[in-house]
Amino acid sequence: MIAQGVLGFQYEGEERAGGMTALAGLPVYLDLFAAMGLSRSIGRHVRVRPTQGWTDAQVVSALVLLNLAGGDCVDDLAILEADDGFAVVLRRVALRGLRGPERKALARRWRKQRKRAVPSPSAAFRYLEAFHDEGEEQRRERGKAFVPSAGEHLLGLRRVNAEAVAFMQSHAPKRVATLDIDATLVETHKSKALYCYKKFKAYQPQNVYWAEQGLVVHSEFRDGNVPAEYRQLPLLQEALASLPPGVRKVYLREDSAGYQQELLKFCAEGKSGRFGVIEFAVAAEVTAAFKAAVAELAAKDWHPLPRDVNGERLDTGQQWAEVCYVPNWVGHSKNGPAYRFLAIREPLAQLELPGVEEQACLPFPTMDFGDKQRYKLFGLVTNRDLPGEELIRWHRERCGKAEEAHAVMKEDLAGGQLPSWNFGANAAWWAIMILSFNLHSAMKRLVLGGDWKTKRLKAIRFALIHLPGRVIHHARGLLIRLPGNHPSFDVLLDARRTILALAQAPPA
Repeated sequence: MIAQGVLGFQYEGEERAGGMTALAGLPVYLDLFAAMGLSRSIGRHVRVRPTQGWTDAQVVSALVLLNLAGGDCVDDLAILEADDGFAVVLRRVALRGLRGPERKALARRWRKQRKRAVPSPSAAFRYLEAFHDEGEEQRRERGKAFVPSAGEHLLGLRRVNAEAVAFMQSHAPKRVATLDIDATLVETHKSKALYCYKKFKAYQPQNVYWAEQGLVVHSEFRDGNVPAEYRQLPLLQEALASLPPGVRKVYLREDSAGYQQELLKFCAEGKSGRFGVIEFAVAAEVTAAFKAAVAELAAKDWHPLPRDVNGERLDTGQQWAEVCYVPNWVGHSKNGPAYRFLAIREPLAQLELPGVEEQACLPFPTMDFGDKQRYKLFGLVTNRDLPGEELIRWHRERCGKAEEAHAVMKEDLAGGQLPSWNFGANAAWWAIMILSFNLHSAMKRLVLGGDWKTKRLKAIRFALIHLPGRVIHHARGLLIRLPGNHPSFDVLLDARRTILALAQAPPA
């Protein structure tokens, strides 16, 4: 026997198709996909391929499964296809619930008998390219921010996502929606990509995250050169329209990109017909006028801003104060809404060397307060009446969850690798990733529960999705046989029973 490596084991190719799978836990996501009615939703709304070849539901579901399994490019569909056992499951579920005429209609979509379980990489790539609108590309103007209008197919994917969010809300209703709006940079080397403010080629999607449900209710794919503050109000209005029934109160948290006059007035003046006044906390722009107002504060106006760690309040050196500041856009109407401005300061950990203060270029505003100490200075504007410390903590809660969601999108899912140099194809890829994100969130919150709700997707892959199993035909049924002593065996059984109950239960 010829040695293959250092240690005493050998690899051999299996000559027969044995129905083995390395993804024995992934079919439970297919179960939830079906229980949520997503295949029907995709068929109603997307309609890229209405009559021939792979159906829209088959292509989109294959790309969702690719995201969940850990693939990050279209070519990874070949790995899903090569998983013999999982391919058997996909072929079986594709015919689930279809009557004889419907099965014949599905077969007539193909000129030859279909042999694959998932679309080939080339077929999936052509499908994504159908989302690109070259006419919109012609509207671009050099040097100007531009977001192409979402075409019919992309709007269809957004409607599918809205129905997925509505399913979650119908089974775990929340009366409050705290919306965190934040952009993220997706670095790329695509030839048509544009440079972002950090001087590398990127796209910069804007996401609206619903904190109570852990879902992305809306996402707008954008070029890297489009500033985060661009079209903030339309983005919020589209997110509000996507919120399902049952939501009674909306809150908004955002960084300084949301410091837009029309956005803040829309929220404070109750211009949303459905939700009325939207209470918000948004990072304010630190202008010369804001600094002048802060300079008027006395030492007694500043309050400590400690951090709670294991029940102890630890000093951070940060302080906050209410600022008597009325920018011109607020106006002076007695009947107008009240805006509060807060200042937050933090001493610089390291002072500049003498003589280089003017040359120092820091990525945050600073201010001297006459105590031989230079401070970082931040502002916050709000229409809420919470105590200052509580308000600041509430606003900061958005940072951890929004950044974690972006990490999941770009590292755990396939949002960090874009498939095309065409904007529309990348926008579709991103929208399908968002659908995968929300399906996984529904799995954690509605089905798995407990400690699973706080686990990252990569941890759930290791414990639940990437399980060894054998797929067996038995008595006209399909068995996925797992090691009975595996710690996740009972978890999968409980998950399937929960999904069945969700599918049969009326909305809450």
